[in-house]
Amino acid sequence: MTLTLSDAGSAPMIVEADCVRINAKAPNVNAVRLARETRTIRRGQGEVLVRIEAAGVNPSDVKATTGLMPYAVFPRTPGRDFAGTVIDGPASWLGQAVFGSSGDLGIRRDGSHASHLAVEADALVRKPGGMSMEEAAGIGVPFVTAIEGFRRTGMPKQGEFVLVFGANGKVGQAAVQIATSRGANVIGVVRKDEPYQGHANTAIEVINSAAVEVPKAVLGLTGGRGVDIVFNTVGDPYFQDANRSLAKDGRQILIAAVNRIVEFDILAFYRARHTYVGVDTLGFSSIESANVLRSMMHGFDDGSLRPFPIVPTSIYSLGDAEAAYAAVIGSSRDRIILRPGS
Repeated sequence: MTLTLSDAGSAPMIVEADCVRINAKAPNVNAVRLARETRTIRRGQGEVLVRIEAAGVNPSDVKATTGLMPYAVFPRTPGRDFAGTVIDGPASWLGQAVFGSSGDLGIRRDGSHASHLAVEADALVRKPGGMSMEEAAGIGVPFVTAIEGFRRTGMPKQGEFVLVFGANGKVGQAAVQIATSRGANVIGVVRKDEPYQGHANTAIEVINSAAVEVPKAVLGLTGGRGVDIVFNTVGDPYFQDANRSLAKDGRQILIAAVNRIVEFDILAFYRARHTYVGVDTLGFSSIESANVLRSMMHGFDDGSLRPFPIVPTSIYSLGDAEAAYAAVIGSSRDRIILRPGS
């Protein structure tokens, strides 16, 4: 379909959008079945219409197909992260390259795994000129999660120690980028013998948790003091190691869980004056997510923060959406992207 930019003073444009659809809950992530449908989309009051150039596929997109989030609606178009061009809406936005993220898109309402998306104008973030659409589509959920975690605990300061469990995951890499951009000393934890694989503004120490005792290694790297912030992207498997690695007045950020119940030493917690912070970006609206992203855009402008590299083999068409979801289920290290025009 060939479309031109809508006159902002005219009636909202109507498009027949090509959409990935989830029509019913899957019993488990390995049984996910995605449909392909054409749906009529138009913007509502306060919204714009975006032609989607690229959309990220997140683990939460896949998990939400199973009904893990009780507020997820069926049927729906999935997808939380997007990048594209505004084709209908206020004149100030027409033709603009934009991106964004959301906790409700693709879960409580139709999302970005489609050729077009209607979304609030206030949910748009202007895409930097040196960033590709695919790179912009990959920023959303990982960076919103990392930024919000640090915002809740207090942004890392020059000279502080930050310990990142799951440092080679996408949220982990975003946390490393942010912490090193602010002058913190970062220690990354991985589960096998491998280096840190993302961007960092300074060299980071890496601990292989399969080979050494993490708290002992951390104390050795911090002169016996421990770390000021733990960003625990894995959850309960590292909960005790995280607690034992914290300095007095230390803060732990938690964003995930494998098993929900953990042993908790209340006495050690309050005597060390520790703080625990939970972050769930699924509770964020599209506008709230955009506000979080805008707060760190200066970092992308000055190069201290960088989008994740997108390799050609991690880009899928809408027709190959099930393969894209399977790559995420298989814990692909690459950022998985859907490109509707391919």
